Amino acid sequence: MEEPQHRIRAAYSESTITVYQAYSPDIGLPAVRDGRFPAVWKRDRMTWIKPSFLWMMYRCGWGAKAGQETVLAVEITRDGFEWALRNACLSSYVRGVHADRATWQHQLKRAPARVQWDPERDLRLQPLRYRSLQLGLSGEAVRLFADEWTVAIRDVTPLAHEIRALVSGDDLPAATRLLPQERPYPAGDELLAHLLG
Repeated sequence: MEEPQHRIRAAYSESTITVYQAYSPDIGLPAVRDGRFPAVWKRDRMTWIKPSFLWMMYRCGWGAKAGQETVLAVEITRDGFEWALRNACLSSYVRGVHADRATWQHQLKRAPARVQWDPERDLRLQPLRYRSLQLGLSGEAVRLFADEWTVAIRDVTPLAHEIRALVSGDDLPAATRLLPQERPYPAGDELLAHLLG
């Protein structure tokens, strides 16, 4: 079956969804230890969360890029994730989705979250034909993410390194077996209609 162009694929339970981020060890390791982000984590900056493990691997180079050596799986409430989607704006203007460019710019300035749809990646981190969600949080959404939505923070850096080693050794079946089990997230039109560009 053909994948739709825009779909959220994620590991999720009845009440939570797992998203990924990568940080330097001075942020990532205390976050894992304490189950919350440390004081050095900047709440006044936009923070991007990614439901796709492989897109995060592409972004952080399997945890090898400077400042992104610690890969985190952040389990957040589905209620919080869906609040962010309902209150998000596309990060770029799309004719037909927005009335006009000025309306989009006004929405973007006021929205506590923004959405980008970037090409999903395969195990070799090559782009696929369909896209994955990146969700940027700012202002109120950052505070809610850190203080209310986050349920657990795990260090998945060893998993990233193990999968990368298998891919490097051309053992794609073994690498595939280790991937987090992501499936289509049940986000209906009410959540996504304003975010499909």
